[in-house]
Amino acid sequence: MTQTTGPNVTRPKTDGLQTTAPMAGAGFGAAGAAARDGDDPRYGSRALFGRLWRLYLRPYRWLMLCAFVVMTVEGSTLGLLSYALQPLFDEVFAPGGNTSLVLVGLGILSLFLIRAATSVLSRFLLTTVSLRTAAAMQVDLLAHILRLDGPFFQTNPPGSLMERVQGDTTAVQSIWMTVIVAAGRDIVSLLGLFIVAVGIDPLWTAAALIGAPLLIVPTAVLQRYLRRKAAHLRAETGQRATRLDEIFHGIQAIKLNRLESYQTGRFTRIVAALNRAQTKATLAASVMPAMIDIVTGLGFFAVLLLGGREVAEGHRTVGEFMSFFTAMALTFQPIRRLGELFGSWQVAAASLERIFRLFDITPSLARPAQSVAPVPRGATRIEFRDVRFSYPGVPVLDGLSFTAETGQTTAIVGPSGAGKSTVFQVLTALTDPDSGSVTIGGQDTRSLSLADQRGLFASVTQETALFDESLRDNILMGREGVSDARLDEVLAAAHLTEFVAGLPQGLDTPAGPRGSGLSGGQRQRIAIARALLADAPVLLLDEATSALDARSEAAVAEALATLARGRTTLVIAHRLSTVRDADKILVLNAGRVAEQGRHDDLMAQGGLYASLYRLQAGGE
Repeated sequence: MTQTTGPNVTRPKTDGLQTTAPMAGAGFGAAGAAARDGDDPRYGSRALFGRLWRLYLRPYRWLMLCAFVVMTVEGSTLGLLSYALQPLFDEVFAPGGNTSLVLVGLGILSLFLIRAATSVLSRFLLTTVSLRTAAAMQVDLLAHILRLDGPFFQTNPPGSLMERVQGDTTAVQSIWMTVIVAAGRDIVSLLGLFIVAVGIDPLWTAAALIGAPLLIVPTAVLQRYLRRKAAHLRAETGQRATRLDEIFHGIQAIKLNRLESYQTGRFTRIVAALNRAQTKATLAASVMPAMIDIVTGLGFFAVLLLGGREVAEGHRTVGEFMSFFTAMALTFQPIRRLGELFGSWQVAAASLERIFRLFDITPSLARPAQSVAPVPRGATRIEFRDVRFSYPGVPVLDGLSFTAETGQTTAIVGPSGAGKSTVFQVLTALTDPDSGSVTIGGQDTRSLSLADQRGLFASVTQETALFDESLRDNILMGREGVSDARLDEVLAAAHLTEFVAGLPQGLDTPAGPRGSGLSGGQRQRIAIARALLADAPVLLLDEATSALDARSEAAVAEALATLARGRTTLVIAHRLSTVRDADKILVLNAGRVAEQGRHDDLMAQGGLYASLYRLQAGGE
């Protein structure tokens, strides 16, 4: 079973596979991202490039082959240019050689024209490949992250994930303009130039390479060091993105608490740490080109001593020496770029490791790709049977058992930490219970696909999730084919008609970042309209009116009554006065049902519910 994502890229499908998702510290956070190259064979350089080829490069192999051929032509021009210098000095510049001057000059000009044309074409082809593969990787990475479970997002902040999708894929994109260019043009250039050099004098060539063995040990040491520093740099970049994300999300709290200077100071320290990491990574990457400069200088010195003496003694011509010397001089930049390639690959490999470590985190929820059988709309009875759930070291649900009957309203109340919100997370498959079972319409939720299970629910919560899009887009939520008549019905039922009519752009009015352009009551009614349009058989309400003023609460409560009509409804409430008319009230305490019944019956019992209700009534 496969899933195709990105342009012409096929990857294994992860939905429905029973896998274990490691937490952030297991190779995902700063410490995990800094794992050394070779510590885990899955993330060694060869394995990383193999996965990159299989998943993203293979669909563009013919484009890359064309680019390689073009770069081969481009690289060979340097060898031909150095080769042309021997007849230029020995024949054209010799007495009586004027007749060949134009011909040789046109030949050299043609080489530069060919080099210019092939350079443009090869970069165009490689840019096409790099942009398409980077875009595919970004899309795949986002799609994969969206399939992960709730606990993953509790331990990995949005800023860090944004840096994975944007920053790491951008760093990988540099491979195409460094690794592939060096593998194509520069290696071919070096081969051509060395062929010319060896053809003139093998001994001179050996002298030019006298310092090459000095690079072996530093290369091995720098490879591991730079990989670690590059991984640390990417982790620090993620910290910066996380801090910015939290600052801008909490700007109101920052201003109200006069934390501008404090947050600026924290950000300053993060940027300083990032600069230190950048400095170390840059310094490490620059060592290799510097050593190549030293080795090249030693080679030039040896050639000048050896070759210059032979020319002075008349054993070699000036043309041979100039051709050889030019060939070796032209190797300087390709060799230097190959040295820089060493650093570029390690930086890209660090980002590739971070990307593939994220790809290797798989959803922990075990669900089939398709439901064993659909849940009938008219049979949405919900039953929890001895359900237990714990966060790491913190038990939340302790053998919870209850039923919520089809078409009725069941309220869930109790003190903070009793497990009310966890019930909703289990119902909507944001997490799975550690033990016990949950059935909807008589079917165990583990036999339902994630899409089918979540499609059973419409929710309205205290914190309404709105996007920086138009009101229309926030209501439709990607649904297509919704008629204007149906949309008008939804607006009327959610008490939005008058509000929308008073807006200059109507439904096309932007909601603002996270709905900041709307009041609390307006955001809630947008969420209600969204739920009405979804037309799910089960309604989940989580403190939907707790943060509203009396007027807004009345409008929202009326809209909610319309929404709940004919649906199985579960309500989480701290204000017990809002659930007096519920068909059943479940009183949770320490993850278990302490009491259940209707309001009057619970008040008559004089237990926990009656105590909480009287406490609230006295406070009011």
